[in-house]
Amino acid sequence: MTRLEDGMVPFIALTGGFVAMIPSSFPRPALLVTLTGVLELAGAVGLLFAPVAPYAAIGLALLMIAMFPANVSAARRGLTLAGKPVTPLPARTALQVLFIAAALAAAA
Repeated sequence: MTRLEDGMVPFIALTGGFVAMIPSSFPRPALLVTLTGVLELAGAVGLLFAPVAPYAAIGLALLMIAMFPANVSAARRGLTLAGKPVTPLPARTALQVLFIAAALAAAA
C-alpha cells in the first residue's frame, strides 16, 4: 500500500458507516455519501479564495442542512461510526445549529 492509500484507509472505512446513516427513503445512499463528500471538499477549498469564500460558506451551510436528516436517522437508530456511537440527537442538533451559524457568519 502506498502512503496515500494508507492515509485514505480511515476515510474509506468510514464510508460504510456514512452510507448506513442515510435514511432508507433516499435513493442510492453510496452515491449521496460520495456527492456530499465532494461538495464538502469543494466548499473547503472555496473558503480559501476570498472572491468565492462567501458563496462557499453559504453552500456549506446548505449542505449541512441537507445532511441533517442522516444525522437524525443515525441517532434514532443508535448507529455507530468507526466503532463509536453517533452523537445523541439533542447534542447533534445543537452542534448543527452552531456549525450552520458559523458558516453563515463566515459568509457575512
